[in-house]
Amino acid sequence: MIASAKDKLTALVEPVVVEAGFELVDLEYQKESGHWVLRLFIDRPEGVTLDDCARVSERVSAFLDEADPIPHHYLLEVSSPGVNRTLRKEEDFLRFRGRQVTVRTFAPLEGRRRFRGELAGLEDGLVLVQEGNVLWRIPREAVAKARLEVDWSGRTKGNEH
Repeated sequence: MIASAKDKLTALVEPVVVEAGFELVDLEYQKESGHWVLRLFIDRPEGVTLDDCARVSERVSAFLDEADPIPHHYLLEVSSPGVNRTLRKEEDFLRFRGRQVTVRTFAPLEGRRRFRGELAGLEDGLVLVQEGNVLWRIPREAVAKARLEVDWSGRTKGNEH
């Protein structure tokens, strides 16, 4: 999806989502199986229910029907970001410090485009990812996609035995 189209749609629908009491975590607009799909991922500290998704979908749908920014038929989907939540905002990189992440870059950094490890935060515009003994400092503008990863080992931080 062209970044400017995504930015324009985000700018349009984010205030509607925020007014409903949620954060717009991410937005996708793409063609799937011959149909255009506008997918919104919403969240809030106490989590998101199916009723929340339906309520936000109704509000956003009514707003988009009136604003009419998309010139063709599309499907609107609203859901929670799930366990592999996308990290998009500066606050995300600070809020989820200590969690496992995968970061993909637009272009290779030191021969790599994929980094997986513990999110160490954000400092001076650099996303910090601790991968074993190496602390990667990835310029935020070089990040194509960053998302949380689930640790299926059952261990929690501080409980590594």
